[in-house]
Amino acid sequence: MLPDGYSDVPAGKLAAVVTCLEMREPPDRRADPGQPGITLEHVERADPAWYRDLYRRIGTDWLWASRLVLPEDDLAAILHHPDVEVYAVMKDGHAEGLLELDFREEGICELAFFGLTAVAIGRGTGRWLMNHAIARAWSREGHPPIGRFWVHTCTLDSPQALDFYIRSGFSPVKRQIEVFDDPRLTGALPATVAPGVPLL
Repeated sequence: MLPDGYSDVPAGKLAAVVTCLEMREPPDRRADPGQPGITLEHVERADPAWYRDLYRRIGTDWLWASRLVLPEDDLAAILHHPDVEVYAVMKDGHAEGLLELDFREEGICELAFFGLTAVAIGRGTGRWLMNHAIARAWSREGHPPIGRFWVHTCTLDSPQALDFYIRSGFSPVKRQIEVFDDPRLTGALPATVAPGVPLL
């Protein structure tokens, strides 16, 4: 347990407050905003290079880096696991959003990654995508039903993320502190991104 008061974060590291949220039953479905020209495509055995490109375009501003530094074989093992599902939000023939559902733990689904590129933000696509995520998590055909659907977000993510998850039916259940190498100093991300988070 961290003591009350300030705790130093070593130079070269970042610290984030992580909130874990869960739902124990499917919520009432919210209305789908119209999404003309946008589709959701199940990407079976996603190519790691394709995945990393989309992951980078969505998450660079939020300092997403965990999947960029994961060894290729380890990433492929996750993406190709039969209990991990990857979906792409397609617009004009390009992937502009990512939904990753992880069913590897029995009775549980993790909303592992969820996000949109700048091209798809601000048009109700996030709500539309979350509706699909919730429906899929709670009604996966050919498998026992889950009892828990969960996600985590942190203070480095979009300021709208936490409220969006709560409005979607998730309830906060735990708070943690995560300390990790600043990906801009390790070379995983450019030093110029996330200017609101100073380099130390």
